[in-house]
Amino acid sequence: MRRSMAALAAVTLLSLIGCATDEPAAGPSGSTSAAGSGTGEQSKFFVQADYDAELALLDAAPTGPADKPWEQMLNPTMVDTARYKKAGPHKICFSNAALNNPWRQVGFKTMQAEVEAQRNRIKEFVHVDAEGKDQKQIADINDLLGKGCDALIVSPNTTATLTPAVEAACQAGLPVIVFDRGVNTKCPATFINPIGGYGFGHVGAEFVSQRTKPGGKVLALRILPGVDVLETRWSAAKVAFDKAKVDVVGVEFTDGDPAKTKKIVDDYLQRYGTIDGVWMDAGAVAVAAVEAFQDAGKPVPPINGEDQLDFLKIWKDKNLTAVAPTYPTYQWRTPIIAALRILDGQQVSNPWKLPQPTITRDNLDRYLDPGMPPLHYAMCGCTDLPGYPQRWK
Repeated sequence: MRRSMAALAAVTLLSLIGCATDEPAAGPSGSTSAAGSGTGEQSKFFVQADYDAELALLDAAPTGPADKPWEQMLNPTMVDTARYKKAGPHKICFSNAALNNPWRQVGFKTMQAEVEAQRNRIKEFVHVDAEGKDQKQIADINDLLGKGCDALIVSPNTTATLTPAVEAACQAGLPVIVFDRGVNTKCPATFINPIGGYGFGHVGAEFVSQRTKPGGKVLALRILPGVDVLETRWSAAKVAFDKAKVDVVGVEFTDGDPAKTKKIVDDYLQRYGTIDGVWMDAGAVAVAAVEAFQDAGKPVPPINGEDQLDFLKIWKDKNLTAVAPTYPTYQWRTPIIAALRILDGQQVSNPWKLPQPTITRDNLDRYLDPGMPPLHYAMCGCTDLPGYPQRWK
C-alpha cells in the first residue's frame, strides 16, 4: 500500500513541475514602494491572529532542557505519531531549499553534525540541494519518494509553490517534517521553526522606530519576496513603522548581495542626504549596509542585523546603535531529533516552536567568538557536536 501511495504521489508531483510558479511580490525594479511613499499595502501573508500569537511567544517560557534550546518548545501542542513507528536504524532524507547563503551553510553543517552524533540510529542520510529553484525542489521530492526514505525533511524554497509537493509527499505515507520555511498545509507530522518572522520583524522594527523621531527616514532592506518567514518579518515591521509614523523612504530587495546592498544604500544617501534608520529582514548583508554609510562619510543610524559574527564584531568595534533579532541556526538540529522521535512513535509538538533569542548591547559579549570565521552564526548550538569547531571553519 505504501509503495502504491508513493507511486501516486510521484505522478502528482511530476504534474506540478511544469506549472509551479509563485506570483512575484515586487515589480521589475525590485522595490515594493516608490521613494517616500511609505510602507505600502500589507502583505497577503499577514494574518493578525498569527502576528498576535508570535508576539506573545516572545515572552513565553520554554519547556525542555535548559541547556538545549534546539529541543525546547514554546506552548507545545503534542500530537500522536504512533502510526509512523518503525524499527531502525533509519534512512533519513532531506530536501533542502538551498545552500546559497552563510546562514544555510552554517545550519546544514550543524544538521550534518547532528546526524553524525546519531549515527547509531541513522544508517543513511540523503541530502538534495534544490539550489533555490522551486521546480528543482519539486523534482527532488518526487525522486526521494522512490528512494526508500523512512522520514522526509523539507525546507521549502518558497511557500505556495512547494505546498502541493509537500502534500503529495504526505500522501505517500511517510512522516514529513517541515522546518525553517513553512507551507500552506497541515499535513506534515510537524512544522519546526523558532517563533518566526513576525517576532523577528517586530523586534528589529521596534528598536529602529523607537530611536527614530516621527517623520524620520527609514530604509527597509529585504532579500527576496514570496517566502513566508521573510514576508511576515516585513509584515510585522510595517505594523511597527506605521504605528511610529516614521517615513519609510524605500523598501528594496538586495538579493542577499553585498555589492547591491551598498549601491542601494548609497543611492538613498545621495537622494536624501540622511537616513535615520535601517531595518533588514535578514542580517547577511548588514555589514555591507554599515560599510556603505562609512564609505559615504555618514554616521551609521540605528540598525538591526542578525547573529552573524561579522555584524556582531563591527557592532562592537564601531559602537553601533544596533540590535540582532535571530532566527537561530540551532534549529537545523531539531528536524533530525524530531524524525527519530516520530519513528519511535513518540509524541511531538505540532507546531514545534523554538525559542528565538535577541542579542542586545547587554549580552553582545556573550556571543562574540573571535575564534570563529566572520560568516559563522553565534546561535549555531553546535559546540557540543562532533567536529566542532573545525567543521564550521
